[in-house]
Amino acid sequence: MIAIVTGASRGIGKACALKLAEDGYDIAVNYRSNDEEAQKTADEIIAMGRRALCCKADVCDREQVVRMVDEVCGELGIPDLLVNNAGVVDDRYLLMLTEESLDRSLDINIKGYFLCAQSVALKMMRNKKGVIINMSSVSSLLALEGQSVYSATKGAVNSMTATLAKELARYGIRVNAIAPGFIETEMLEHIPEAKKDEYLKNIPQKRFGKPEEVANLVCALASDRLSYITGQTIVLDGGLSL
Repeated sequence: MIAIVTGASRGIGKACALKLAEDGYDIAVNYRSNDEEAQKTADEIIAMGRRALCCKADVCDREQVVRMVDEVCGELGIPDLLVNNAGVVDDRYLLMLTEESLDRSLDINIKGYFLCAQSVALKMMRNKKGVIINMSSVSSLLALEGQSVYSATKGAVNSMTATLAKELARYGIRVNAIAPGFIETEMLEHIPEAKKDEYLKNIPQKRFGKPEEVANLVCALASDRLSYITGQTIVLDGGLSL
């Protein structure tokens, strides 16, 4: 089995890559700039006895995405799984929003998902099977101040997921999304402690999630055990959105 995980050099992407490797996948480790961290992820995968391929590519650039997918097919084989995870959070209130920030968020969080899904789906169609998992966010369901653009991009991911699931089902391809809440990654570290305490009060489980918990759900959705699920956005937030 072969998986492409975008944004796999750190955080949730890295956790997904490592957990999938544990489950028997060979992994294409996509990243944009951090060669050292991407190689660390690949080395951990290789240490598990699986194949790993570092794929440096900007998911917003069609030529780079196509080149990456062709390289994966040539080196590892046609992907069975795409995890669209590469994303950006740039919290800004409406009156502080810049056009540069808006364009960057739209490009990475929406355009990048479309380009990767399109390129990988074309390959998956040859095998008449495949799974695409899009990383959304609980912000697509909740109104959080300063996240109007981020929430909009993740809401778009949810809608895209449902539509692609309907389009691609005839080719044996399933498409689902995961909407994590607050997960213990580098992004969470940048939030002031007082703000994190405020968020914790609204989480029924009274804790933040772990990247490995998101990875566990990715592996479950990728497996045949949940093969009748498609077009869904599954929330993983400790009850925050209730």
